[in-house]
Amino acid sequence: MSATWALLRLASPQLPIGGYSYSQGLELAVEQGLVHDSASARRWLEDQLRLNLARFEAPLLLAQCTAAADGDWERLEALAERHRASRETRELHLESRQMGYSLRQLLEDLPELDAPSRACLARLAEPGLAPAWALAARAWGIAPADALAAWLWSWLENQLAVLMKTLPLGQQAAQRLTSALLPALSEAQRLASGREPDDWGSATFGLALASMAHERQYSRLFRS
Repeated sequence: MSATWALLRLASPQLPIGGYSYSQGLELAVEQGLVHDSASARRWLEDQLRLNLARFEAPLLLAQCTAAADGDWERLEALAERHRASRETRELHLESRQMGYSLRQLLEDLPELDAPSRACLARLAEPGLAPAWALAARAWGIAPADALAAWLWSWLENQLAVLMKTLPLGQQAAQRLTSALLPALSEAQRLASGREPDDWGSATFGLALASMAHERQYSRLFRS
């Protein structure tokens, strides 16, 4: 398979794991007026990239992709447990679990998944999205750094889709926002790639509070 096709497949919003169902607190931020235009949306997303993804989510995902590529199953399983334990709210836990379940179902039905990966997947009683993503990257021959890039890109596309439905943000405005955010996306990838495990961690209280409040939001389009 072409490496480019494999990468596009992994990053595609058509990957049937339900990513479109989740806003990761962004819908609540719009509801409360914290995000109300392109400028405030850019600030919210840049803060997410700089303070959360680059410091914890992305390096943890990269480590899982590396462990899967190396066939280091013990490390992958330990990292998967660390990822599961780091979900701060019920919504974020359910999001990771449900998307991980969907990706697991997809992988188990595909011939590309090798026997060691299948055995690891079977041992993960409740795989989250991150370890399943790592195993998908291994199955499709995607390098860990590229798998991280695909994950960051899919995160950004999903957040922009949320904005187009909730602000609403037009397609042209979304493309301008993409251009404005690409440097921050690249910087998050760079920082995550060089971050040592002892330095992993973030304290995104605003995101956790938004997620918790979203659970009680009266009218909403997204599950988280």
